[in-house]
Amino acid sequence: MTDITYLIFNGQKLYLSAIKDLYNNEIVAYHISQRNDIKLVIDTLKKAIKKRNVNGLLLHSDQGFQYTSRQYNNLLKRYNIKASMSRKGNCLDNACMENFFSHFKAECFNLYSFRTAEEVKDAVHKYIRFYNHQRFQKKLNNLSPYEYRTQAA
Repeated sequence: MTDITYLIFNGQKLYLSAIKDLYNNEIVAYHISQRNDIKLVIDTLKKAIKKRNVNGLLLHSDQGFQYTSRQYNNLLKRYNIKASMSRKGNCLDNACMENFFSHFKAECFNLYSFRTAEEVKDAVHKYIRFYNHQRFQKKLNNLSPYEYRTQAA
């Protein structure tokens, strides 16, 4: 599953794009940009492609212009990734991704005053590492996403 959220700090705005594995809730890839554009989601997808075998994967998103773009869909086809999209106006389809963004903002982003984009990027990186490797989840038998995946393997 993939989506984008915005991060407003010190009169500036950054966009965080992330891909979440719904098997274990792990954030597989993410990218931060000053622009909410097609390049943002393509860069995020390329990071996921480098980290995992994505052949035959089903990747869910909303119907944002980035995800319906020709460039994005050509990249999906090149790696045999099947696109799944929400129905128009149905925000519940992205609830899992929105849940992650909500946790990130409540447990990290909203607790600090950031002055620079680098500070925000560093906080995102540290939180995602914490979320994947240390933050236990009841749904995962009180294991972190990483622990759950490695235990299953």
